Amino acid sequence: MGDTERIYRIQDLEISERPRERLAQYGPGALSDAELIAILLRVGVQGENAVQVGQRLLSAFGGLTGLHRASYEEVCHQHGLGLAKAAQLKAAIEIGNRLAQRRLSEEDRPAFHSPKDVADFVQYEMCVLDQEQLRVMLLDTRNRLEKMITLYQGSLNSSSVRVGELFKEAIRRNSAAILLIHNHPSGDPSPSPEDIAMTRAAVQAGKLLDVEVLDHIVIGRGRHVSLKEKGLGF
Repeated sequence: MGDTERIYRIQDLEISERPRERLAQYGPGALSDAELIAILLRVGVQGENAVQVGQRLLSAFGGLTGLHRASYEEVCHQHGLGLAKAAQLKAAIEIGNRLAQRRLSEEDRPAFHSPKDVADFVQYEMCVLDQEQLRVMLLDTRNRLEKMITLYQGSLNSSSVRVGELFKEAIRRNSAAILLIHNHPSGDPSPSPEDIAMTRAAVQAGKLLDVEVLDHIVIGRGRHVSLKEKGLGF
């Protein structure tokens, strides 16, 4: 085997540059996205080591978010992957998704103190949805999460969303406040006039029902917008 071929093997990298060794020494946070994918793939293909395959996948799908969004079949069709490696990647992504959205114990319920707190909690899952979803977070007096429910899916506008439904579960559970969250599949979180109208109607209803609407947050791809921070509907 010539020198030109040898550079395509992970084992021919310096030990300090190998993904698994770097993870062991510095922790997973020190690795690039491509290196993390390389650890899952274990081996590359002719002409590419596993890190280079990871880089190619990220380029093909537009980063980790695109890889998360891609179907199993789309991943399978990438050169050098096949059924087993595609399954490993999608399984790892789903583990991350479930971890981000895991059911929390009473002692471990998150408290939300800023729009970023809320966005960080749901971004991983909601930024890759291919349809709009409207979710309601029910909060206690300390802004800790009691429950999150999905009320609507599809094309959302102020006429299709029944304002009373936003508060139904909050009233049943005697929640102190709610947060509204929905995503824009386009990736642009800029609020539409319908988003603002729905927010205004919810805020007014909340005052009558004594359930505060803390915010309405729109999730995009890697970005979010707080309608309360923007003074839209509040």
